[in-house]
Amino acid sequence: MYVRSNKTHSALKKLIYILLIGIVAACSGSNEDTRAAEAAKAYYDSLFAGRADIFISGHFDSDSMPQKYLNERIDNAKMFVEQQKEEHRGIISVRISRSELNDSLHTANVFLIFCYGDSTNEEVVVPMVERNGEWRMK
Repeated sequence: MYVRSNKTHSALKKLIYILLIGIVAACSGSNEDTRAAEAAKAYYDSLFAGRADIFISGHFDSDSMPQKYLNERIDNAKMFVEQQKEEHRGIISVRISRSELNDSLHTANVFLIFCYGDSTNEEVVVPMVERNGEWRMK
């Protein structure tokens, strides 16, 4: 018999919430830099919710990677999360700071704020690329 823990249930609820926000943002006719920013945030929210597979699938080249390499990247992403737990008591939230869109190249730089469990913050830049209407990380 499989029993889902509260932690797993909470992570699933958060993931569903993230995906719904992404769908609403995509359907609301929002501008492209907002769509890129929401996608970047959703990928990182997935990572910190324990879904490294979703995070890695958000990279623009993930469709063409051999499975072995995908698995290695998933393991590396999980190690990054664990490292952040050790160094900063984890990342408790991700906020969008701003984004810079390059319409002609279909790219954007999204600036996210990682809010750590030790009360520190860090701004990171996430390069994004749009292909066939979908924003993915470079």
